[in-house]
Amino acid sequence: MRLSATLSLYVGRHFLIAVGALLSLFLLLVFLFDAIELLRRAASKPDVTLETVLKMTLLKTPHMSQKILPFSVLFGGMLCFWRLTRTHELVVTRGFGVSVWQFLLPPILMATLLGIVHITLLNPIASMTLTRFEQLESAHLKGNRSLLAVSGSGLWLRQANPDGQSVVHAKGYIQTKKTVVLQNVTVYTYVGKDEFRNRIHGKTATLEDGFWNFRDARIFEAEKPTIIERELWLETDLTLDRIQDSFAPPETMSFWDLPEFIKTLEKAGFSAIRHRLHWHSLLATPLLMCAMVLISATFTLRHSKRGATTFVVASGVFTGFTLYFFSDVVLALGLSDSIPITLAAWSPSGVAMLLGLSMLLHLEDG
Repeated sequence: MRLSATLSLYVGRHFLIAVGALLSLFLLLVFLFDAIELLRRAASKPDVTLETVLKMTLLKTPHMSQKILPFSVLFGGMLCFWRLTRTHELVVTRGFGVSVWQFLLPPILMATLLGIVHITLLNPIASMTLTRFEQLESAHLKGNRSLLAVSGSGLWLRQANPDGQSVVHAKGYIQTKKTVVLQNVTVYTYVGKDEFRNRIHGKTATLEDGFWNFRDARIFEAEKPTIIERELWLETDLTLDRIQDSFAPPETMSFWDLPEFIKTLEKAGFSAIRHRLHWHSLLATPLLMCAMVLISATFTLRHSKRGATTFVVASGVFTGFTLYFFSDVVLALGLSDSIPITLAAWSPSGVAMLLGLSMLLHLEDG
């Protein structure tokens, strides 16, 4: 029997209402916990006002909604199907010859649409607000700012020296294990924060333990002759870990901007595994949403006794957190380059989809 448009809209509307209600509830809880945590961190900062804390919390909320959305689809689907089962609407629908696959088509289409909206609209907004949140967090709570920038002109670094600061620009970058070598390097040194002292140019600069080791360096200073040094040691507070930690996190990059940023990173010689993994994970979001609908249906489409409701809810919660844990483990393997990036990004969604399909096939067709 063909599923009618009226029934499709009815099921789809109930599914969206349930997902929206649970998403709003989860976001409210997250907002409260984040606000309390930021208030705790700001307690020792007299210049941080309540208005600033609330603003930071609001800016972080769109990013958190991306993490919560799959769980909202899972529990929203369970709530929707449980209600339709308890009111015997699903029993009547099945009695007219509508199969479970036809009945699930509207929620699956809605979940797919939510996944597409997530990566095309919600993610760009969340990345923009998260960037602003991290700027405020660095300025008010951490007291530091990003010291690295990668652009088409090369690599830019800011570092501290014993008597001031300096800005490092390199057109090339090579990293082998724990060694960092900058190519075609120019360093602008300052006394204090804004008094220019000199400019140092070298063919290469290798990051040693607390020093940059320059080869064939030239030192230019105003109204003084150029000084040529075969080898020059410039003190620095930078380390390999600090340099890599200063990259813009992939969460602060829009889905549309990530491919270009990945190309820029790789052109400069940096590893872009983390950013590639995040981009592929975003692409897999619609598949993950569909899988959550299938899993929610396996727990709630069958009519259960009153005492079994707690078991059904507990089973759904356990399954959701098991998938979350599995996803974290697989992503960690992808970040460590133990498994291919594509496999790490798509396997959680694929495994969840296969799990939902197999359970529904067992329940529906025996």
